[in-house]
Amino acid sequence: MLDPRYAQLFEPIKIGPVTAPNRFYQVPHCSGMGYSRPQMLASMRGVKAEGGWGVVCTEYCSINPSSDDMPFPHASIWDNDDVKNLKLMTDAVHQQGSLAGVELWYSGHSSANLYSREASFGPVSLPNNAMVGMPVQTQPMTLDDIVELRGWYQAATRRAIEAGFDIVYVYANHDYLLSNFLSPETNTRSDEYGGSAMNRVRLIREVIEDTLETVRDKCAVAVRYSIPADVDDDPLELIDMFKSISELPDLWDITVTDYGLEMGSSRFVKEASTQAAVAKIKSMTSKPVVSVGRFTSPDTMLRQIKRGVQDFIGAARPSIADPFLPNKIKQGRLDDIRECIGCNVCYAHNSLGVPIRCTQNPTMGEEWRRGWHPEQITEKHADESVLIIGSGPAGLEAACALGQRGYAVTLAEANTELGGRISRESVLPGLSEWSRVRDWRLGQLAKLTNVEIYPDNRLDAESVLELDMQHVFVATGASWRSDGVGRYRSSAFSGHELDSVMSVDSILDGDMPSGSVLIYDDDHYYLGNAIALKLREANIPVTMVTPEARIGGWNHHTTEQHQLIRSLIEAGVEMVCDRGLVGWDGKIAQLECIFSGDVFELAADYVVPVTARLPNDQLWHELQAQKSRFKSLQRIGDCLMPGIIATAVYSGHKAARELGERISEIELRRDRIVSTKLEPFT
Repeated sequence: MLDPRYAQLFEPIKIGPVTAPNRFYQVPHCSGMGYSRPQMLASMRGVKAEGGWGVVCTEYCSINPSSDDMPFPHASIWDNDDVKNLKLMTDAVHQQGSLAGVELWYSGHSSANLYSREASFGPVSLPNNAMVGMPVQTQPMTLDDIVELRGWYQAATRRAIEAGFDIVYVYANHDYLLSNFLSPETNTRSDEYGGSAMNRVRLIREVIEDTLETVRDKCAVAVRYSIPADVDDDPLELIDMFKSISELPDLWDITVTDYGLEMGSSRFVKEASTQAAVAKIKSMTSKPVVSVGRFTSPDTMLRQIKRGVQDFIGAARPSIADPFLPNKIKQGRLDDIRECIGCNVCYAHNSLGVPIRCTQNPTMGEEWRRGWHPEQITEKHADESVLIIGSGPAGLEAACALGQRGYAVTLAEANTELGGRISRESVLPGLSEWSRVRDWRLGQLAKLTNVEIYPDNRLDAESVLELDMQHVFVATGASWRSDGVGRYRSSAFSGHELDSVMSVDSILDGDMPSGSVLIYDDDHYYLGNAIALKLREANIPVTMVTPEARIGGWNHHTTEQHQLIRSLIEAGVEMVCDRGLVGWDGKIAQLECIFSGDVFELAADYVVPVTARLPNDQLWHELQAQKSRFKSLQRIGDCLMPGIIATAVYSGHKAARELGERISEIELRRDRIVSTKLEPFT
């Protein structure tokens, strides 16, 4: 039952000629699916509409082949085939009574057109700044080019109407073409589209007006626009330009110019971090405003509406972590909300060119491909018992899913505290929200009477056999290596057996070194730098060494590499890059230049290698010798394949979903385009 406190979140609100059924608005966000996976995309967006999001939008949707972001998957609306594909999404969204929005996009210098090989427009000739970093530049636009671009927007808008969209976006931020016209740094034109603020905003005004004229009240027009997080410091005159167009569109989708703040991970950016700036803009327009803030708390959401900060609760990541977040608020099931942890694993996989996934929600991206629903799961195949050994992310997720299916589940944990690596890692600086992976699952398990949990129960093979369970999942995790074997080296460094070499696991267990520390990071994700910050909080001198060009290289994909390096600098951590650890004598480390092979020396009291892990699979091997005693026996999570937490959660969920199914009948559907014949080139 809806708590009356939250009733305002479910009030309908008009957006020009259309009406949103509530205040929950899934803003445009990347999916890693794009135009090549239309059925995956439609199903994923449709599930969000089913979950109660009143507005559900596409990702960035290209209006012309000269705006091509491959190898990063994006939507496109170039032709009638695109219209047909996009209609799959609008139909799925409309079926649930929600509005569908399309974010029309032209890249400018922010994509390299690697697929289309077309020249991209720019206000002037600008170097390509895409993630792939191609040494090419944009084509400087003539006045005729501007007319042509406006025509492309109008044609794309007509196709959007044909595809059934209710909201059409003019996308004017995130360093794409329209925002390049706004900035005097990227727009150095001397004609009527450059120079003064009113000249620089001219193209955006014209595109908005063109779009309004094209839709003719068939759908709403939204504009995505960025402002400074500090609205009193506006050297680009973004506020003045906004004032001149503030009443034109039907809706404003407001972000801040600092993408690290807008898309910041929970390590560095907390909930509702940009709302002061949004409130300033809201006071300058009578039109409804939507903005994101990685909102996970219903009370925080409600506060934005009541205070007039914004009219819609915008969300990307929270809608990925829990597509049914609105419905759970409406039904009074607040403790069932699967809160986003802000790890940015979703964004990371889009930036890798593959469908997004989620640490909290293992069904994300699998709605069509595997037929997984975030809130529904098939019943047990038989009245059979399941033993899960280990309560880390894989074990907890498997216990939840198997319990929901109705199996009699026993979960045994060797330690007093449940949660495995989640409990050990979430106490590190900045990672506290990651504990939600454990806490949400423990909350769900507490509601299941068919799941029994036994902490402080370290099982050996004999104990497992005595329990006489029909199915056994071994989720005993992995242990960090201390010998330096990792990506750079496949053999141990000399001296790795010395007592002054501390393992990651000993640090996570609470052991603290009594002198200076060299952290050798060949993992390149969050753990090495998080340990460094923990040691610096204890005033322990730390030097981080990596064979990569920068510390925390994989964090580039999660958008937080710059922030974490800045935090290391501010904490006084020394950093040495392009060096591999090859030797240690107890006081001096030998570091090898990865290019020349020259060896350098660095003094420290301790070495902590953060490199690779070894699966804790000895128990599984012992049980394998007795596998005829079980109907099934399998490893899950890090015990099967050490990886990121999202991989472990997915592993536990997949194993639980597939229990009782024949492997030969498990289907992994693929989106594909099939042609009956090869058309000749003419």
